[in-house]
Amino acid sequence: MFSKLFLYLKNLDWIMFFSFFLLICFGLAEIYSVALGKDSGMGIFNKQLIFFGIGIFLFFVFSLIDFRNFRNFGNYLYILGVLLLIFVLFFGRTIKGTKGWFDIAGFGIQPVEIIKFILIVFLARYFSLVNIKANQLKHLIVTGISVVLLIALVFIQPDFGSAMILFFLWSLMFFLIGLNKKYIVILSLLLVSIFITGWFFYFDEYQKDRIVTLFKPSDNVLEEGYNARQAMIAIGAGGIMGRGIGFGSQSQLKFLPEAQTDFIFAVVAEELGFIGVSLVLLFFAVFFYRIIKSLTEIKSDFGIYYLLGLTSLIFIQMFINIGMNIGILPIVGISLPFMSYGGSSLISTLIMVGVAQNIIIKSKIRY
Repeated sequence: MFSKLFLYLKNLDWIMFFSFFLLICFGLAEIYSVALGKDSGMGIFNKQLIFFGIGIFLFFVFSLIDFRNFRNFGNYLYILGVLLLIFVLFFGRTIKGTKGWFDIAGFGIQPVEIIKFILIVFLARYFSLVNIKANQLKHLIVTGISVVLLIALVFIQPDFGSAMILFFLWSLMFFLIGLNKKYIVILSLLLVSIFITGWFFYFDEYQKDRIVTLFKPSDNVLEEGYNARQAMIAIGAGGIMGRGIGFGSQSQLKFLPEAQTDFIFAVVAEELGFIGVSLVLLFFAVFFYRIIKSLTEIKSDFGIYYLLGLTSLIFIQMFINIGMNIGILPIVGISLPFMSYGGSSLISTLIMVGVAQNIIIKSKIRY
């Protein structure tokens, strides 16, 4: 048993591990800084430490579980995901207008974070069982129906940001595996149609104002444009070296709302400056590089598609969050992977990376 464990640990991608471990450390440092300026004290920091401990433990556990178990039970996981999204609508807790959390022992568990993992497994399993180059329209329709069901249930909560992530995840996975250009056009038109429909029949006024503010940043700087304005002030104030952890005026004086979640990147920029931001982007780049590099060694089709899905998800969330912070995308409430406060997000992400590590480990071990 111990020899097998040693073999697994020896073949773990430690460079990838330390890339996301350091991102988590950056996040913890800035969550600690934000907690200093909160009336509630160090509560959020202490909770994040607990989430971190649980997440790292589960990372190693899932890195030891044969990834083929998830492939074999992909359809059952999908059914479980649908049931979770239905149950949360009836028994969930409402936070800031969204009924998307289960309240368990004082901790909020957000099932949509688990759904992201389930969707990657489901799509990876489907793509590994079919000839993806043949009859792509059929594959688009079959997977599209499955994804739309999940998106609809998330929309009902309502959680527009997470629903958008699920759509982009499905679309980007298809793009990466070589989707025909005409279907890329169809997906683009579908996205535009969803946006137009949402604008007239779904979006609340504050959501519309956020989008309008993106193109007119000088308008509503004290209302819907306030968050984006404060984030850009924080980023600009950091300079090269930053003001130091605990000395960011935007976060410490509470000018920057949701500093520990949506705007953790702005806090990094203000307190650690250009150097801190560069390190964060470097660690993300190393993480992506290690996954992409490993693709050439993976023998399992499911493993390849899973790694592509994980890369897509982390990149989409990172791009949207940073885009929100620097003012090139509307604010939709997407956290920064590994760094933002939140147990469901951090733990589910570390579980997903643990499965990815098992895929990489299995590719290195020769029996």
